[in-house]
Amino acid sequence: MSIEKYATYHEIKSQTEAWVQALDLIRNAQLPKVEQYEQVIFTGCGSTYYLSLASAALYQELTGRIARAVPGGELLLNTQTILTDQRTLLVAISRSGTTTETVKAVEKFKAGKKGDVLVISNYDEVLSRPSDFNIVIPKGQEESVAQTRSFASMYMAAAAFAARMAGRDDLLACMSSLPETGQRIMRDFEPAASKIGEDLEFDRFYFLGSGIQYGLACEVNLKMKEMTLTHSEPFHFLEFRHGPMSMVNENTVVVGLVSDSNFRHEKAVLNEMQALGGTIIALGESGVEIAFNSGIPEIVRAVLYLPVLQLMAFYRALAKGLNPDRPNNLTAVIKLNL
Repeated sequence: MSIEKYATYHEIKSQTEAWVQALDLIRNAQLPKVEQYEQVIFTGCGSTYYLSLASAALYQELTGRIARAVPGGELLLNTQTILTDQRTLLVAISRSGTTTETVKAVEKFKAGKKGDVLVISNYDEVLSRPSDFNIVIPKGQEESVAQTRSFASMYMAAAAFAARMAGRDDLLACMSSLPETGQRIMRDFEPAASKIGEDLEFDRFYFLGSGIQYGLACEVNLKMKEMTLTHSEPFHFLEFRHGPMSMVNENTVVVGLVSDSNFRHEKAVLNEMQALGGTIIALGESGVEIAFNSGIPEIVRAVLYLPVLQLMAFYRALAKGLNPDRPNNLTAVIKLNL
């Protein structure tokens, strides 16, 4: 069937509409004050844990306040290794709003009176009930199992939330250009995504990102793994030299989520991997294969890394005869008997 018949394709290509809604919701939301909390913990499961990694790094950089990310299951089962007596804002992220570990962790957090809860989701569900602040982005809802549009919409909300908590209205204004830029990037680079994705000579993918980009590298790695059943792993840029580079050969794709601030160091790693025979795909503002040329401040434009790499996984799934809407062994919502 044609690519337009797949829900995943439609969701990737239409995601910028959800970006707009997420930004509008945060602009108009009633939010807490940054000084009310001694720390902020972001939590989720699977994709939304990776979203939490990126969001916590962004929040701490923008606000100067301590922030960290933990999986929902760890927050539930090993609470004592995570929470202290510090006044905490818990940011719980879940596409469905019903993920068991996240729901139970929030309930336990509220029962312990450790602080307040802000929920970011695409559905107004059970997770929203005990929350003190609630951001629901309906335009991010999906039919497919693997998160694409939903992830990007919730990351957009988390980035805008961090900007608002930091009092950076200038950054919120700049973020208004992201949807139009995202559409242009998809239009310009979809052929490159399909070319790499459809080349089945490649048998392993490595996604490199540091700082805010590390959580996003984890997420696009997960998309490649879920949708295409391909060997795929994420790493921090400099860490890749410490062992994993031994796996690089002519059948390897190394994808770099390159930053402005560390461009020289990150590009050096990619150049080394190319010398070892790997095929290199770098994404960033300029001077790379997939250049954003956005003019948007680096701190709030990271959502632009997502669409092309989501499309790469989509095209690879089709080339391997797989259904990207229904990855093996997975369901859209994980519910456990806890």
